[in-house]
Amino acid sequence: MLRRRPAPAEPPAARPLRLGPRPGLPGARGAPTPGGMKRYAGRCITRAATRQERRHMATKNITTAEFEQTISGEGITLVDFWADWCGPCKQFAPIYEKVSEANPDITFAKVDTEAEQQLAAELQITAIPTLMAFRDGILVFSQAGALPAKSLEQLVDGVKGLDMDDVRRQVAEHEASHQH
Repeated sequence: MLRRRPAPAEPPAARPLRLGPRPGLPGARGAPTPGGMKRYAGRCITRAATRQERRHMATKNITTAEFEQTISGEGITLVDFWADWCGPCKQFAPIYEKVSEANPDITFAKVDTEAEQQLAAELQITAIPTLMAFRDGILVFSQAGALPAKSLEQLVDGVKGLDMDDVRRQVAEHEASHQH
């Protein structure tokens, strides 16, 4: 049988907020600690800032002016077309970010379709989120809709595993058959 503790007669007194160094903690306000982290009000702030910086560096927001240069280089580039008002875009964003952090060898870019309407129109983006994958400047995947994490990871693995000589041959055949 469970017993309840009796409620205290008086609520505990509120502890005053200390903004200076706390007893027993190394480092004064803003001073580096032995581990290299800074303390402010007794809290480590460098580690949180580093995670935040990595989070923002994993994906790159690009504009119309940067788009061609971003996708045309060697290697793999994934581009997420999104808008701030889009619910599925907001759900997909942390998945995209997490996969980008796990694959530093790939360029993960984002295009805000509200700010870059001309680019979205040129690429015929009719629904968002839309994800495009480029490898060595060739579009190898384009799909509207948010992907689950597992599917995005499979896409990345699939693009990495492409035989680009075969892809270039197929592109050349397609272009030759559609010339008039």
